Amino acid sequence: MRQVIRGVVFALALAGIVLIRYSWEAAASAGKPSENRRAAPDFNLPDASGRTVRLSDYKGRTVLLNFWATWCGPCQLEIPWFIEFEQKYRDRGFAVLGVSMDEDGWRPVKPYITKMGMNYRVLLGNETTAKLYGGVDSLPTTLLIDRDGRIAATHTGLVGKSTYEGEILELLRK
Repeated sequence: MRQVIRGVVFALALAGIVLIRYSWEAAASAGKPSENRRAAPDFNLPDASGRTVRLSDYKGRTVLLNFWATWCGPCQLEIPWFIEFEQKYRDRGFAVLGVSMDEDGWRPVKPYITKMGMNYRVLLGNETTAKLYGGVDSLPTTLLIDRDGRIAATHTGLVGKSTYEGEILELLRK
């Protein structure tokens, strides 16, 4: 019985956090004007097949850059949205890049990619890359990067799906 109560309390707390974050993010994240955006730092990270990926390889595309981990509950909620966005918008010049911050490397990540059916590129992150982005202190941390390689929006924690989709569409229109 206690486990059920704990589960209900956890679900209600998570729902409250989602609603608060969504309200705050929706009001605050319309995206920075182009002239006020800073360049997204470039990086070299391995993908699941061992190829080196650079953020600069995606210049000319709108990129959702998501720092996540397999053990992160809010990350698990967002991943299906990102799968959908990749499928829906890739032909319009959009790409999702997932940067796993799992400390155990590919061992937990590769099976997770398969389990979730992740259709976007997953990279293995490190502290150096996290520091390039001001330190990734919380997961998930997600950045939307415009076609010129500049950071249009940054979100820390769980954000509503419609917030992401609205920002993606806004960047794809430009």
